[in-house]
Amino acid sequence: MADPAAFHRAERIASLPLIEVGRHGGFLTGTGQAIRDIWHRRELLGLLVRRELKARYKNSSLGLVWSLMRPLSQLLIYYFAVGQIIGLARAIPDFAIFVFVGLTAWMLFSEIVSNATVSIIHNQGLVKKVYLPREIFPLASVGSALFNFAVQFLILVAAMVALQRVPLTGEILYAVAAFIMLVTFATALGVLLAGVTVYARDLEHLVEVVLAVLFWASPVVYSFGFVRDVIGGTVLEQIYLANPITIAVMGFQRGLWIAGSDPANGIVWPPDMAWRMLAVFLFSLVLLWVSQRLFSRIQGNFAQEL
Repeated sequence: MADPAAFHRAERIASLPLIEVGRHGGFLTGTGQAIRDIWHRRELLGLLVRRELKARYKNSSLGLVWSLMRPLSQLLIYYFAVGQIIGLARAIPDFAIFVFVGLTAWMLFSEIVSNATVSIIHNQGLVKKVYLPREIFPLASVGSALFNFAVQFLILVAAMVALQRVPLTGEILYAVAAFIMLVTFATALGVLLAGVTVYARDLEHLVEVVLAVLFWASPVVYSFGFVRDVIGGTVLEQIYLANPITIAVMGFQRGLWIAGSDPANGIVWPPDMAWRMLAVFLFSLVLLWVSQRLFSRIQGNFAQEL
């Protein structure tokens, strides 16, 4: 015989109004609701950022010092291998600062993209148990990367002060614009890749390969002048400059690398660089919107796929 209490409980549940969980709105109208959902859960986003930082340095006696070890070790490697042995340091003034500026920008981009790509998979326990805006997970990766960037940037500023190479001219606006542009572009890619990787797990490994290629396809450890000498005035140069990371890295360098602003050093920059940066920023905004809308479309089956 059926339990009367269970029967009455089922009746009460059936009489309750249906509350749909999730978002509504079309491809063009759902962006505002997505932003409101994320804003209402901004405290949760902050908790996820702190959890990610604590998990990274859990049981570590040095803690945040490890966030500096990778860029500093890469700086030493490229400074001696590329700068001293190959000889680029003799062709590029203040080579150490030049490389550190490029690495700081590159590490911000690569950390956002690589961590955001696997953010949904690494948080599948939460995704399968409770509803919340799934964009929070790649955005938490962005927040964690920004924290590490801030630590590395402080070391960069300290090095500039020690070497008396602090940029105090209007050129620093290039670095500010490059930072905004780079974060927007990286976030757009991160949100898109986070959703697609749930359905195509091999994408995680493909991203690692592409990031390795992009590193050398961007002027991080070599100046744009070397590229101009080889492919200047050709279609290949325009293809090279179409890479948003290339423009972002050069924006950081032009704003923070004082030697690059000295005409006596003969440093070459792309023509109309400010307009190129504006074009990349507008493209990144559109890509961010498209990425979020596609993410919203495919997030409904995340729990089943995971």
